[in-house]
Amino acid sequence: MSLKSLFEPESVAVVGASRKEEKAGHVILKNLTEGGFKGEIVAINPAVNTLLGCSCYPSLAAYGKDIDLVVIALPQKDVKEAVAECAKVNASGVVVIASGFKEVGAEEARLEQQIADFCVRHGMRLLGPNCLGFINTDINLNVTFAKTRPSPGGISVFSQSGALCSVMIDLAEEQHLGLSKVISIGNKADIAGFDVLSYLANDPQTKVIVGYLEDIATGKNFVKAAEEASSKKPVIILKSGTTAAGLRAASSHTGVLATDESAYGAVFKRAGVIRADSFEALLDVASALSMQPLPKGDNVLIVTNAGGPGILAADAVENAGMKVAELDDKVTTFLSHELLSQVNSASPIDVLGDAEPSRYASVIKAAQADAGVDSILIILSPQAMSKPAETARAIVGSLDGSKPVVATFMGGSALLPARHELTAAGLPHYKSPERAITALRGMSAYANWKQRPPRMVTRFRVNRRRVERILSRRQRTGRLQLGEVKGKDVLGAYGFHVPDGALASSAEEAREIAERIGFPVAMKIVSPDIVHKSDLGGVFLNVANGEAADDSYELMNLKIRKKVPEAHIEGVYVEKMIGKGLEVIIGMTRDPQFGPMLMFGLGGIFVEVMKDVTFHLAPITEQEAIQMLKSTKSYDMLQGRRGQDGVDLSAIASGLQRISQLTTDFPQILELDINPFIVGDFGSEPIVADVRMTLAAMQEKE
Repeated sequence: MSLKSLFEPESVAVVGASRKEEKAGHVILKNLTEGGFKGEIVAINPAVNTLLGCSCYPSLAAYGKDIDLVVIALPQKDVKEAVAECAKVNASGVVVIASGFKEVGAEEARLEQQIADFCVRHGMRLLGPNCLGFINTDINLNVTFAKTRPSPGGISVFSQSGALCSVMIDLAEEQHLGLSKVISIGNKADIAGFDVLSYLANDPQTKVIVGYLEDIATGKNFVKAAEEASSKKPVIILKSGTTAAGLRAASSHTGVLATDESAYGAVFKRAGVIRADSFEALLDVASALSMQPLPKGDNVLIVTNAGGPGILAADAVENAGMKVAELDDKVTTFLSHELLSQVNSASPIDVLGDAEPSRYASVIKAAQADAGVDSILIILSPQAMSKPAETARAIVGSLDGSKPVVATFMGGSALLPARHELTAAGLPHYKSPERAITALRGMSAYANWKQRPPRMVTRFRVNRRRVERILSRRQRTGRLQLGEVKGKDVLGAYGFHVPDGALASSAEEAREIAERIGFPVAMKIVSPDIVHKSDLGGVFLNVANGEAADDSYELMNLKIRKKVPEAHIEGVYVEKMIGKGLEVIIGMTRDPQFGPMLMFGLGGIFVEVMKDVTFHLAPITEQEAIQMLKSTKSYDMLQGRRGQDGVDLSAIASGLQRISQLTTDFPQILELDINPFIVGDFGSEPIVADVRMTLAAMQEKE
């Protein structure tokens, strides 16, 4: 059901309108009546006839007419009855302000669900409970108990925290940022983040969407809504609860269930959501996106009147994964004639502490004409010779709107007039270079996502029926852990290169297999009770002949029986010895909300110590698979730098795509880990050295 009638009503009733100024019901009615809303306003209070200029009624039924939106500002114990009254006036939307629901406990969670179910049955959309309400400045509608009334504008805010809605309203006013919608979603009993995203994506007054979330309970709906919204306008979200302490606090705040943090990063990347890494970054990035054009690339030109701030900015650019731009030779030659000879034309461009406003303007005009510059950061630190306000006006006058420009006027009260000049002209400005670069990084990430080619997911020719037989047989027998033998059978059916090999149950059989496939061979213990085989002496490599195969089989079994006597031994897997190559890890973990999350990392210390891994939501395209490789710190090694031979990146990308297809085809695969995946130089076939899988238990039919 559309949210339009809720957020854009023609009539509003406040149930629980109070005479006491400190009560939420009084503040909400006051904000509503003083905000200039042109629709019908109804106050429900059985104790008085009028309140704040509105006629009061003892109940909704006593009003006797249909109402689009009902705001319930009553204690938790009275909410259920009040919601039942809403159905009698054919309300389209209901806002429940009260807390004390699922964030408190199980009994209160059941009450919340009963209220939500009632609203669904009667065609009413429910916002909250445990929320601030919402504001729509486009129709002068304010049904919150927030203290500050925002100015109209193109940024819309939604938040799981009502308090942070109030903070963002206050900060937006301080920074002269206009807001279109402010929506507090609270416990999300009905209306969730994805509902609001879908509404705001199609709202013509909203130019930029800002959100604060503590959890995402309906993952696939969120991904679809976020991707649709990002395709139309920028979406910036701060996701809290990224630490164990934060997750515990979030659970007690709005009753959320935590999802693995890596999944959120992968989902935001896929959907084109700009992820804010701090609260201040939310409005920092939003202000730049609402005022400036998108950059065409990652090259940032820094213009400064002091060396230190320029160095800070250069560090911030590099740390953000962008590049410090250098001006074209023709431009630098021009500037050397135009400016003082001692001005440094190498980036960061230092226009010196005594820079006149015109010096800044000359550099900016030249930079805007340079094709190698994608965005510009202007820094001013106050010197005795500085003219901050005049410089701000000169900067503004030099802009042609072709490239994003942000400013950092570093300092305190002496720079207030200059900042007012920048604000009045709509030029984003920040108190530090780091915050300015955070804004540019968000803009650049969104621009790159917008410029991506259409998503084309490759479908490989595979033997799906063979995999169905293997997995269904294991699920029926309850053996949900697939080790190397069956795991390689599955991967072989999906086009992975698996070395020749077979399972031996005796030394004689091990020798026979080895002689058939050819020496040298690798021999590995097979047991559902043993994960790290090599640690227990369960792996023998480069077995060179038949006698060595006999000895290896006997010695391996002897070691394993001694170290883990309770382990069930299925046999010894004998396979052709693999040639040398780079060891990488590819795999999948199925997130309960978002589905299969693909993983890539370099083997050894890179995974175990450095945690250099990356994730992406399946299904995945070839370009997204390559981007996964590029996002790791070890990408230089994959390319063949730092004294290492390069490997076939397309082969790794193909492996990730095949895992993507396998795990989307078979949702019963909960985990898959190919470790190691041996990759060679370009054109060579990557090899599955070892694999593990975990399946879901078979669901009983009712």
